[in-house]
Amino acid sequence: MYLNSTLFEEFLAEREITWAGVDFSKARFTKNGFDFSTEILQQYLLEWNKLIISDQKKYDIRMAFRKPMMQYDLALVSKKNKTVKAPHAIVNHLTLKNQFSEEDMIKYASSLDIPQHTKFVLSVVVESFDQDSKTASLWVLLLNSESREVVLCEKFLKTPAGFGTKNYWARVFYNLFFDIRKSCFLRWMNLVKQ
Repeated sequence: MYLNSTLFEEFLAEREITWAGVDFSKARFTKNGFDFSTEILQQYLLEWNKLIISDQKKYDIRMAFRKPMMQYDLALVSKKNKTVKAPHAIVNHLTLKNQFSEEDMIKYASSLDIPQHTKFVLSVVVESFDQDSKTASLWVLLLNSESREVVLCEKFLKTPAGFGTKNYWARVFYNLFFDIRKSCFLRWMNLVKQ
């Protein structure tokens, strides 16, 4: 986990944040569970992003990150997610070599054309959806839109649940925001106060 204490303290003082969406451009999906055409796969990526915004009570980013106001700008991830192509993104098996390091994610984040609506921008980068192990690997990225610096970068492994591909994998986002609200945010706050 990477945490810039100075910038995170600034983030704590802010009342507003921009949600930039879920970025699937680096993701790999197991053939078991995701043997789809590019069009169908991209439709799921769009649906998962829409769901987080349309059901804000369930996917409560504002509560998780302690922000009373939130703006939404999915332009960045919409553009990135259009680059996801089924043959390339779908693999037979996922192994450790498919995983990114913290340094990889920080480097990737610094190259993003992030929205400038608020001082801080939040995004989730999906590393993998693995039906074989029933695990999603996700990176939470919090960025300073003014300096383009990474404030927070942490990897999470979450388990899907439910029925149908859309709802089954949407559960990982619910679990992620729930865990941030219940424990992770306090852990981050305690780290900057040490």
